[in-house]
Amino acid sequence: MRRRSLLLAAVPAGLVTLAACGDGKSVSSKASASPSPSVPSVPPPKIVDGPLPAITAGVKFGEKPTVAKGPGEPSKNLAVKTVIAGGGRAVAENDFVQANYLGQIWDTAKVFDNSYDKKRPLVLQLAEGSVIDGWRYALTGRKTGSRIAIAVPPTWGYGKSGEPQAGIKGTDTLVFVIDVIDSFNSKSSAKGKPVAQGDASLPKVATNTDGNAPKVTIPKTDAPKKLVSTYVLEGDGPELTSDQTVLCQFQGLVWDGGKTFQQTYGSGRLSQFALEQMQQAVKGLAQGLTGKKVGSRVLIVVPPELGYGDTPPSGGVIKKGSTLVFTVDVLAAM
Repeated sequence: MRRRSLLLAAVPAGLVTLAACGDGKSVSSKASASPSPSVPSVPPPKIVDGPLPAITAGVKFGEKPTVAKGPGEPSKNLAVKTVIAGGGRAVAENDFVQANYLGQIWDTAKVFDNSYDKKRPLVLQLAEGSVIDGWRYALTGRKTGSRIAIAVPPTWGYGKSGEPQAGIKGTDTLVFVIDVIDSFNSKSSAKGKPVAQGDASLPKVATNTDGNAPKVTIPKTDAPKKLVSTYVLEGDGPELTSDQTVLCQFQGLVWDGGKTFQQTYGSGRLSQFALEQMQQAVKGLAQGLTGKKVGSRVLIVVPPELGYGDTPPSGGVIKKGSTLVFTVDVLAAM
C-alpha cells in the first residue's frame, strides 16, 4: 500500500464511519494508519517572519521548489512567510486543505518528503492530532492559492523523539514550502456542471451546491439489477483511480422506502476513505466512484450483491437484499 505523508496523524479528526456494523464488512472512513505527530498538545507558538532559507528554483506556484540550507541558526519560534499571496478563501482551523509541499531539514537541506514528484497533492485536516502543529498554526488564516514557507522547531514538529524513519532528529528544525491549492469544510459541495437526468427509472438528485444534502427522489419502480454510476454534477478534476483516498460529502439511502441510513451533510463533518478499503465494505460504492472526476456529484445505485447482500448492518434500515442509493460529492482525492 502506498505510504502516506509523515505529516498525518494515525486517526484524522472529523471523519465518519460508513455503515458501521459487526458483520465484518464495515470499514472506517479513515485511511490507512500513518505516523502521528509525536508531541502532545503544546501552547501556541509565537509566529515570526524569519529567518527562512531562500527558494532558489521552482519559484512559481505549483512548481517543485529547490530550497537552500538554513541561514545560520533557526528561530526558536515558528517562522512563517507568504511567498506568493493567493486570492482564495481563508483557511480555518479544522478545515481540510489540499496542498503540494516539500519538506527538508534546516541544517542539511536534506529533503525528507515532497508531494510534487508523486503528482498527487496531499489532503489533510488542520486539526489538533491530525497534522503536526507547525502546519496547523502556520496555515490557519492563509488564503488558497498561496505559497507559504515555514520553519518548524521540534516543539511544533516531532518533538524530542524526531521521526527516525525520515531521518529527522529530535533537534532538527524543519523547513516546508507549501502550495495551498484548495480548502474544504462541512459546508462544501461539488461545483461541477449539471448533467441531464433523463432516465425515469433512476433516482432524481437535486443540484444545489450550498453544502446541504441534495434531495433524492426514488422512483416507484423496481431497482436496477446492475450497478449504476452516473454524474449529477460533472467536475473538471482528474479521474479517480482505485488506489486513491477520497474526501467527500455523501448520503446513503435504501431504495425501498427511500430512508437515509447515513450522511455527512449537516453533520459538521466530511468523510475520507480509501477506495481500496471500501472494496471490502460496499464494493459497489468503490466501483462506482472509480473513474469519476474530482469535483463531481455522483449518483450510485448499488445492487445487493455489491452492497451488504444478506448480511446487513444490524438495527438499521438496511435489510437483507437492500439496494442502496448513494450521492457523493467528490471534493478532493490523494
